[in-house]
Amino acid sequence: MKRLSIGMRLTLWYLAIFALAQLVFGAGMWLLLRHHLNDMVEDSLEDQIDDLRALLQNQGPDPSLDRLRREAKEAYSNEHLGNYLQVENERGEVIYRSDFMQQHPLGLTAPSEVDRPVFVGRRFQGEPFRLISEKIQVNAHTYTIAMGVPNDDVIETLSRFRTYLLMFAPIVLLLAAGGGYWLSRRALSPVDALVSAARDISGVNFKQRVPKLATGDELQRLSDTLNEMLDRIEAAFLRITEFTADASHELRTPVSLIRTEAELALRRSRNEEEYQASLRNILVEAERTTALIEQLLALARADSGRETLQVEPVNLSGTLRALIEGWRQVARIRDVQFSAEIPDDVFVLGDAPALRRVADLLLDNAFKYTMPPGSVRLGLQQQGESAVLSVKDSGSGIAEEEQSKIFERFYRADKARGRDPGGAGLGLAIARWIVTQHHGSISVESKVGEGSIFRVELPLVVRPVQKPLPA
Repeated sequence: MKRLSIGMRLTLWYLAIFALAQLVFGAGMWLLLRHHLNDMVEDSLEDQIDDLRALLQNQGPDPSLDRLRREAKEAYSNEHLGNYLQVENERGEVIYRSDFMQQHPLGLTAPSEVDRPVFVGRRFQGEPFRLISEKIQVNAHTYTIAMGVPNDDVIETLSRFRTYLLMFAPIVLLLAAGGGYWLSRRALSPVDALVSAARDISGVNFKQRVPKLATGDELQRLSDTLNEMLDRIEAAFLRITEFTADASHELRTPVSLIRTEAELALRRSRNEEEYQASLRNILVEAERTTALIEQLLALARADSGRETLQVEPVNLSGTLRALIEGWRQVARIRDVQFSAEIPDDVFVLGDAPALRRVADLLLDNAFKYTMPPGSVRLGLQQQGESAVLSVKDSGSGIAEEEQSKIFERFYRADKARGRDPGGAGLGLAIARWIVTQHHGSISVESKVGEGSIFRVELPLVVRPVQKPLPA
């Protein structure tokens, strides 16, 4: 079953709420009108009782029953209000009772139950009446009065008012439905524009954005949020595109070299030494390809969140000392001076293999760009609440405008070197990711022709307490 659109649902909700409000308003107005009209009738009855009180008071302090009957008959027999009047004294003797009251005694309230003015509505012979029963004190005598008045004008007025309400309610509801639909369409028209623009955005035209609204409401925040999201998606898409293109380029070169070397080796018969030379060239390119693939996989796992680190207190001093000897051998082979200054017991919270990899990447980068008889220095020191690992070289240096880019993937500051010395431009990107995961920072200071200094700052931790060995 197809769901209704938001505009139609808003219209129906608006119509339902308006209908409920109209019902409450109409019922309330009808009740208020009825109460007001009944108050007017009851005030009129109270005025007539006041007139009767004045009549009884004028008869003196101890009038006879005959005199009261005569005066009441003379005053009310020809009056219209006398048609619905009954007066009794405290002994239950009737002073005046109209023919109507004699015919309809059930419409009255018993005198014993009248302790204050009692108003009731009755119908006699299909005609509505408003009746009052009240006791009054006149000249030390108590009189019980029952008086009524036809109430057909009130009933007719209420009936007409109800008819008008029922007549105009559907018209008002139709107008409200039309107005609600127009308002909902007008309010949601920017959403349609956003939807239309969003449908036109694809991987081909990622630079297109949804219309920027200036409504100052939730729709403007929605359009701004969508455009910010598209900016992030475009940046991620471009990174993936560049990453794929760069990876393809980097992998194509060694594969081409391996294929070319194999084709040359198979083109004609060769002696054993020539075959061994070809295989050594193929092995070198295969090792480079393997290293590149491992770096690509590491970055892919990092981007997907699957590369996890085992964080624990690590003695960074011991981790760095463990790799010094290996890099001294590299220094001897490359005819480069290598020195290290590592203090004792510098502890950080991290993953020991990952931190060792950072140091290896920085040292590898330093040796690649340091020509004999240059120097490379590995250092570690404490500065405040941070441990600072530094790698200083006397290599070719990095231009200032390129220092902010060297941590990007596949970026090489010295593009003229091509594949020599063999880096793919991924090592520093991996190092930055590892340092970031350790809540640290990595930076570089360099001048062209004077070398570079890479610094890694990591938060220090308290040295863990060593548990004594069991005796």
